[in-house]
Amino acid sequence: MADKLRIGAFASGGGSNLQAIIDGCEDARIDAEVVVLIANKASAGAMERAARHGIATERVRVGKDLTDEFFAADEQHVKLLADYCVDLVVMAGYMRRIGIGVLNAYHHRVMNIHPALLPSFPGAHGQRDAVKKGVKVAGCTVHFADEEFDRGPIIIQAAVPLVAGDDEDALGGRILKQEHRVYPQAVQWFAQGRLTVEDYKVRIEPAAPAFTSEDGVIISPGLDMA
Repeated sequence: MADKLRIGAFASGGGSNLQAIIDGCEDARIDAEVVVLIANKASAGAMERAARHGIATERVRVGKDLTDEFFAADEQHVKLLADYCVDLVVMAGYMRRIGIGVLNAYHHRVMNIHPALLPSFPGAHGQRDAVKKGVKVAGCTVHFADEEFDRGPIIIQAAVPLVAGDDEDALGGRILKQEHRVYPQAVQWFAQGRLTVEDYKVRIEPAAPAFTSEDGVIISPGLDMA
């Protein structure tokens, strides 16, 4: 790797997690730079965010899962990531399956964030499903992606208590604040070479103990970053 980690991001929507990572890079909390954003939709707000920071943007139409168009997009993704000399791939609200070509080329180097405490509530509506099931604690998970949606070795989680009257939007807003904390931290740990995967478990060396914030949020492992 180069001295500064080179990040390639994938996004489909507004890109607030992408923004959190960009901000962390620009204020030197993350020893990395985002060099390219790949989106499957021209309307993705993340495209505008990247452009405002001088980050290259690429749009790749993906098509339905496991179709010829999907496999062609996977090949294009691999080529683009190589062209930009990407070291780490971050999925920042990318609502499509990542192809096996990318996963093989970037084994344990594709990160994803999901708004639930995996392995519970995978899928597109983790917050809604948590509220519907009446859980007492929800949260978010950063993990290394594999060939299944919202699966793969877990790096860090934030547990967010539900409060009386919570609906999907209220809970989702509180979870999103924690996403913006834990995702940059996971990327920085990777940049520092502190993450290893053994038997489907992620080891962080050294790792801080879990901590509980004043609002009852539990983050484990504990954060190094403010």
